[in-house]
Amino acid sequence: MMTTFDKREQGFEAKFIHDEELRFKVMARANKLLGNWAAAQLGLAGEQATAYANDVVTTHLETQTIDDVLQKVAGDLAAKGVSRKQVADRMQEYTQAALAQIEAGK
Repeated sequence: MMTTFDKREQGFEAKFIHDEELRFKVMARANKLLGNWAAAQLGLAGEQATAYANDVVTTHLETQTIDDVLQKVAGDLAAKGVSRKQVADRMQEYTQAALAQIEAGK
């Protein structure tokens, strides 16, 4: 027999799993947007741009942090005169956009 506590615990576990899935989806989508933007800054087009954006999303996917992505993209764009802050601002903008898209079911 399930107690109220057991039901509450299951509810928290379900919410945690949902939140983790949402966080993962948002991060992947935001990284894709950031990768596409960075590819354009680097002068990449077509398959090269797609490959770069996919690399930003998939490199060390399970252990990747926001800092890892920021460091990679900022490092790649430094020679183009794009600052780490500009990349961080873009990343924040794309994270908000990705969350809005996912919540809207897109």
